[in-house]
Amino acid sequence: MSLRERLQTALKEAMKAKEADRLSTLRLINAAIKDRDIANRGEGGEGLVQEAEIVALMGKMVKQRQESARAYEEGGRLELADKELNEIKVIQEYLPRQMTEAEVAAAVEAAMAETGAASIRDVGKVMAALKAKYAGQMDFGAVGAVVKARFG
Repeated sequence: MSLRERLQTALKEAMKAKEADRLSTLRLINAAIKDRDIANRGEGGEGLVQEAEIVALMGKMVKQRQESARAYEEGGRLELADKELNEIKVIQEYLPRQMTEAEVAAAVEAAMAETGAASIRDVGKVMAALKAKYAGQMDFGAVGAVVKARFG
């Protein structure tokens, strides 16, 4: 079952179970995917976005909610921060498992060997290889620093 189908099924189940918060989050995810589908058609694409792009989109949604939760906590709005954190939990149910630090280090080493990276100029090649292979499974902001440290 594709990720898109899993999300549709979960949406229907949340409706039947009358889980308002979960339903709201699933609707947000589906709306974001449909927006991306429409934008893709407008750019001359085939219409439906691929699974990897959906995973990336959901990863972006998690980051946005983490930033919002942090801002709400700093502002003393704990009930809103809790809402954001609950949305993160629902989104993460459909994302691939995040890699551990050891797995990330091994993946970076493999990507460096695969691309023949020899200097700091090759960071882009390594990152592109990692993004192609491990979309949604690692935080590429943090991984970029790891890759750069290997050359430093």
